[in-house]
Amino acid sequence: MSTPATTPTRPAKQKKSGFFSNMIFNIVVPAVILSRFSGEDNLGPVWGVVVALAFPLLFGLWELLQSGKVNFYSILGIISVLLTGGISLLQLDPSYIAIKEAMIPAIIGIIVLISQYTPYPLVKKLLINPDLLDTDKLYQALAARQKRELFEQRVARAGYIVASAFFVSAVLNYVLAKAIVVSQPGTTAYAEELGRMTWLSYPVIVLPVMVMLMGAIIYMFSQIGKLTEQSLEDFILQ
Repeated sequence: MSTPATTPTRPAKQKKSGFFSNMIFNIVVPAVILSRFSGEDNLGPVWGVVVALAFPLLFGLWELLQSGKVNFYSILGIISVLLTGGISLLQLDPSYIAIKEAMIPAIIGIIVLISQYTPYPLVKKLLINPDLLDTDKLYQALAARQKRELFEQRVARAGYIVASAFFVSAVLNYVLAKAIVVSQPGTTAYAEELGRMTWLSYPVIVLPVMVMLMGAIIYMFSQIGKLTEQSLEDFILQ
């Protein structure tokens, strides 16, 4: 008696934190603590910074434990929080905050740009995600129309857009931090300025950069349809 054939299933993916969880622990809670509870009659400027930074730090560590693997961007986020804490607790010149704020996205942009000239461009992992697209089917369709090389050129073009988004983020981060964080670390004014910077980082920095990243994604999806002459839905995994 033969056994029924079974279709292979993909292994269950690790659950990732959602957009709102990231917003709450990385922006909202730290900003509220810094803005409202860092005065001398509450936590104080030093402990206000420590408690506020503990939330994104612990959240980043929790994400690493949940994913079961080291995520480069999570590591950079944790390093960023530790640098902010170090600058604050050591009471260094506030200009170091602006340098630190620009450094993280600039490093990511440089890495994305350098990877463009290697066999493993990072942008391909971001935009041609095998968890979303049937990449084998996609590359077969491109090969059938002899468009694989042209497709790789389009991926490279999208990579420059993504790298540019991070460089724009670096500039905006620097300008915002330089304009807002002017008080000496260890003071209530400094803690409140960190909170104000955190609040403003989303509309001033994140939204413009997200528009550029979405532009790169839309560009790549349109190129998939154009080069394969098939609907994008044909390649999306069910």
